[in-house]
Amino acid sequence: MNKKKLLKRMKHQHKIKREIPYMDQIKKYYHMFDHIPEIKFILNNILESNRLLSNKILPQDLPELLLPDNIQQIVIKQLNQHYAQNDQKGDQHWNELSKALPKLDKLVRNFRDYLEQEYGMWAYISAPFAKDLAEYCGRGPVLEVMAGNGYISKGLRDNGTKVFSTDSLAWTKENETGKHLVTKVEKLSAIDAFNKYKDQIKDVIMCWSPDGVEDDWQLLQAIRKSKLNLPLITIGEKNGATDSKVFWQNAKFIKQEDAKHLNRHHQPFDLIHDQVYIIK
Repeated sequence: MNKKKLLKRMKHQHKIKREIPYMDQIKKYYHMFDHIPEIKFILNNILESNRLLSNKILPQDLPELLLPDNIQQIVIKQLNQHYAQNDQKGDQHWNELSKALPKLDKLVRNFRDYLEQEYGMWAYISAPFAKDLAEYCGRGPVLEVMAGNGYISKGLRDNGTKVFSTDSLAWTKENETGKHLVTKVEKLSAIDAFNKYKDQIKDVIMCWSPDGVEDDWQLLQAIRKSKLNLPLITIGEKNGATDSKVFWQNAKFIKQEDAKHLNRHHQPFDLIHDQVYIIK
C-alpha cells in the first residue's frame, strides 16, 4: 500500500473513532433517562451551567455530580411502573439503560475535565460564590493573581468590586482555552503583580495555583516581607490537586469563620475538594 493510501486510511479510522462531543452525549442521556428524575436533575444542572458559560455568564452552584449508589434499583422501579411483568419490551429497555449507566456515570464525573478543556475553568466559580466574595472584599481594590480566563475577576467586577486582574498568560501559548478571556486580564506574573499593586489593595486572591509549582510560596513570602498585613484569599485543595507542598506547610490559616461563610457557595461537586482559605 502506498503512503498516500495509508494516510487516507489512518485519517478515516481516526474519524470513525472520534468521540461524540461531550454536550451531545449529555443531551443523548438526558432523553434516554427522561423518566428518571434523579438523573435528569444532575444532567439539567450540567446543561444549564454550560448554557450560561457559553454566554460568558457565571453559572449557578452545582449539586454533587454523582449518580446515586442505588441507581439501578431506581431505574428498575421506574420501569416496573411502565411495563407489565415479563414484558419483553421492558426487558429490552432495561438492557439498554443498564448498559448505558456506567458510561453515563463516567461522563458525569468528567464534567470538570470538560470545563477545563472548553472554557479554561479549573475552579468552578459560581455567581452566588462571586457575590459572597464581593461582599467580603467590599469595594476593594483587590488583586487577583493567576487569574486565568478571569472568572473570579469578572464575578467581582459584576458585583461592584474593583479588582486588578492579572496572570502571566504563559499557558495560553499551549492551551486553546486561554484565548477566551471573560474579562480584561493584565499580563503580569504573581510577584510582579503584587509589587505593582501592593500599596493600592486590601486583599490578594489566588485561585488554583498549579500543583508542585512554588510560585504560591514565593508570593506568600513576598506578602509577609512587605509587612502590609494583607490576607491571601486562596482557593485550592489543601495538600491535594493544587498549590505546592511548601505553600501548604507554611500557610497560617486565619478568619476561619469568614472562610466558612465563603465556602457555603463553594462546595465540592466531584472528587476534588477545593475550598476557600484565608492565609497569612
